[in-house]
Amino acid sequence: MSTILPRIVGDNVLHAKLLNTLSLMENTGARKISACEDPVFVTQIILKHAAEEHRHAFFLKKQIDKTNQQLPTYAADYLLAPAYSKFYLNSLDIALSRYLKSELGLSGGQLRFGAYLLVTYAIEVRADELYPIYQQALNDAGSKVNVRSIIVEEEGHLEEMLKQMKDTWPDWERHANKAVEIETGLFNDWVVALGKEVA
Repeated sequence: MSTILPRIVGDNVLHAKLLNTLSLMENTGARKISACEDPVFVTQIILKHAAEEHRHAFFLKKQIDKTNQQLPTYAADYLLAPAYSKFYLNSLDIALSRYLKSELGLSGGQLRFGAYLLVTYAIEVRADELYPIYQQALNDAGSKVNVRSIIVEEEGHLEEMLKQMKDTWPDWERHANKAVEIETGLFNDWVVALGKEVA
């Protein structure tokens, strides 16, 4: 990403598509968080997290204005690596749900909550790595776009996810490592697809 991002940031069309793609991914994450909510036992932290992910999606969408481009929807033509971008979170959710079924025998609401914990943890680990690299590319290019506010909130999300996992599973590190392992494979596929599109 440290070589791909400067190329994207240097091209307004590609940069607008990246912002739209990241907005899509944040929005997908927010919708997934909402989908896993228990209809009765919804915690304040889950509501906060879903709201912040929705806000990130909106914030990134608004940043497109600074590239002088117009990308009104999440249609494939307005995204980078659209197939990988659209199915990245879904693929992670499916893989970790299967893992939790086979390893812990979870089902129903427990499975949804467990998948929420692991998927969100893996995504927050990734966000903590990706957004600072992106911000550095923006700084280096003197771009008007910035993602500093997202970086601060994602750091808080990671701390919250760690606490929730520790409260849920005594052997949380084993599950966390599996989540990161699966996410890393999917992320690497996304980066390859991104690189091909940008080349």
